[in-house]
Amino acid sequence: MTRKQRRLILIGGSVGVLALAIGLVLNALSGSIVFFNSPTDVTEKHVAAGTRIRIGGLVKPGSLQRGENLRVRFEVTDGKSDVAVRYQGIVPDLFREGQGVVAEGKLAAGGTLDADTVLAKHDERYMPREVVDALKKSGRWEETSGELAGGKTR
Repeated sequence: MTRKQRRLILIGGSVGVLALAIGLVLNALSGSIVFFNSPTDVTEKHVAAGTRIRIGGLVKPGSLQRGENLRVRFEVTDGKSDVAVRYQGIVPDLFREGQGVVAEGKLAAGGTLDADTVLAKHDERYMPREVVDALKKSGRWEETSGELAGGKTR
């Protein structure tokens, strides 16, 4: 075997091992990737029950219900569609009706999200880009003042 052939075999073997490592990493990550959806996306795409999703929007005014054992029910809206959310646990201090929220969990058979994580905005300037984009699509976001349509600040 010549030096050139040995070098090509070494390079080819290295590329093969690297491709295998990348494939294993991507396979391991595929189970933990969660895509963001707006309530309209969930209703239009007919997301299958049992699918893990992240949904963002505003907590619909009048929908917040607190129960026993830290159970909370509310609806997330983007102004066009609503998705009911069930959560058991302590919600963030800034969580309230009319405020931005991101919930992550599994979609139940009736279209309700059984959330295991609920995040609220952490200051007056923060809202995830995806939530802002969804609110802009629904016409509830005014870019010039940074306010929601209807005079409510984010």
